[in-house]
Amino acid sequence: MAELRDLQPGDAGWVIARHAVHYAADEGYDSSFEALVAEILAGFLRHHNPARERGWIAWGGDQRLGSIFCVQDPEAGPEVAKLRLFLVEPQARGSGLAQHMLKTCLHFARSAGYRQMRLWTHQSHVAAGRIYRRNGFDLVEETAAQAFGQQVIDQIWQRDL
Repeated sequence: MAELRDLQPGDAGWVIARHAVHYAADEGYDSSFEALVAEILAGFLRHHNPARERGWIAWGGDQRLGSIFCVQDPEAGPEVAKLRLFLVEPQARGSGLAQHMLKTCLHFARSAGYRQMRLWTHQSHVAAGRIYRRNGFDLVEETAAQAFGQQVIDQIWQRDL
């Protein structure tokens, strides 16, 4: 099983690049998605509270295999965590890594005092939806939108902790 490590210098650039490359190839997203990921990470690096927010990079040997972040949801208040930047590299998909990463993130959120976790994704991310549902998340909102140069269906998932 891959090792989950706290975000280290150089990891943020990797997270930005891998999200940009994967989502351009798989979803046709334009560079505005890369900008969003960079903004999320810049905010995290500048302002996160280590007692309540954390980012992990999954490592297999000397290779980064994925990322996942738990942050306070600024729109929902101090009891709601937000799952962000969840990515698993193609070579690690189907290995149980995504489940391990999600369980680690949920455990951290509970121990940090959050009572609920929310996330935003798109309907086209079918595999992600399956893992969220298996882990007790409910789909609570869907909205058609134009984003990242594409027509998308935004989804909000949430679960109690």
